[in-house]
Amino acid sequence: MTVTEMLSIEHWIRNEALPIDMQSDTAFNERIDHLVAKLGDSVALLGMGEALHGGEAILQFRNRLFRRLVEQHGYGAIAIESSFPRSRAVNDYVTGRSSASYEAIQDSGFSHGFGRFAGNRELAAWMQQYNAKLTETNKIHFYGFDAPTDMSTDSPRQLLYFVLDYLASIDSAAADRHRDQIEPLLGDDGLWDNPEIAMKPELGIGLSPNAAALRIATENLISDLNERRPEFAAVQGMERLLEAMHHAAEARQLLNYHAVLSKAASDRQGRLLGIRDAMMADNVSYIAAQEQPRGKVLLFAHNTHLQRSKVEWQFGDEQVHWWPVGAHLDVLFGTGYAVIASAVGTSPENGIAQAEADTLEALLTDTEVPVTLLPTHRGRGIAAEALKTLPSRSGSTKNWSYSALSAQSMTNFDWLLTFGSLA
Repeated sequence: MTVTEMLSIEHWIRNEALPIDMQSDTAFNERIDHLVAKLGDSVALLGMGEALHGGEAILQFRNRLFRRLVEQHGYGAIAIESSFPRSRAVNDYVTGRSSASYEAIQDSGFSHGFGRFAGNRELAAWMQQYNAKLTETNKIHFYGFDAPTDMSTDSPRQLLYFVLDYLASIDSAAADRHRDQIEPLLGDDGLWDNPEIAMKPELGIGLSPNAAALRIATENLISDLNERRPEFAAVQGMERLLEAMHHAAEARQLLNYHAVLSKAASDRQGRLLGIRDAMMADNVSYIAAQEQPRGKVLLFAHNTHLQRSKVEWQFGDEQVHWWPVGAHLDVLFGTGYAVIASAVGTSPENGIAQAEADTLEALLTDTEVPVTLLPTHRGRGIAAEALKTLPSRSGSTKNWSYSALSAQSMTNFDWLLTFGSLA
């Protein structure tokens, strides 16, 4: 890299980075107002990416961001990287539809152990308090938009039971007929969600005769809902019907995921990751459609999920590629989707040492300001060209979920949120 190129990058950072005063609510809110104004009115889905899972400072920033978006900018929901079917319990908690304590839902309502993060507990508490003074139609909502997959993949039982319970509330005889077909095929949940299947496909049951029959039974259930759409919508409303239909569609996709999970193949890992993110994108599309009359949606997930370009990831000896959620949303929503990525300077607790010289994180954190916002201009400009020659910083020695920025971050994201240090 030439001195001229380095100066152009430094000039871009020095002249456009916006310091965030985390000690002042007024100053913080002014920065968020500026950000929203720059994004424009077309944005209905705003993503905030995290550079790693478990960074409480990132969660605290997200909570304050969401609060300002709700109170000032017409946002009515947040959707995080957690299981879609499980999250209904959290939404019932924050909207007051359930009397359960947070302790009762912190595991059952979240996946990945995310319910135990202090930031998520505080988010749920604030949403519950905020909703207490609102009518049912004006309440803000909580969603998970992740597929019920990851290190272990859930049984389709929860999704299918939700649909069967919905059907039973309208036509108990029809629900009993479908349940009689589905129940024997589900078998033991432990055979579905065995975490060892991730590395040993021969243990999977997704290609068994029962699984194949269950896929057909699920299709029959979906067909019944579709055929009787006018009837069901008239009884309990279109929103309830769409909720049931989406759970059924997710069950179908989950069974497809189990089929791929149960077969050894050279492209197995890439396909699984691709199916997962496609399911996540479908969940977001459903959430956005549900929330559109009420307001906009904040998404929160790992940077990698929310980026616009194809992901390249080293999985052991295998280089895997797949299209993340952000790429799907970019196609589906166009200018209606925007995303902020987060970056970290140092985090001893997460095994992230000082960034190497000339890396993007080193340049972004070469300031006394602990938190900054910086527009990427989607890769347009001299600084963006110079970024292509920047080396990538080293990763984390403790937190496998950490990912560093790259030249592609400029086109993948609309803004960069940088934390100089992270506890």
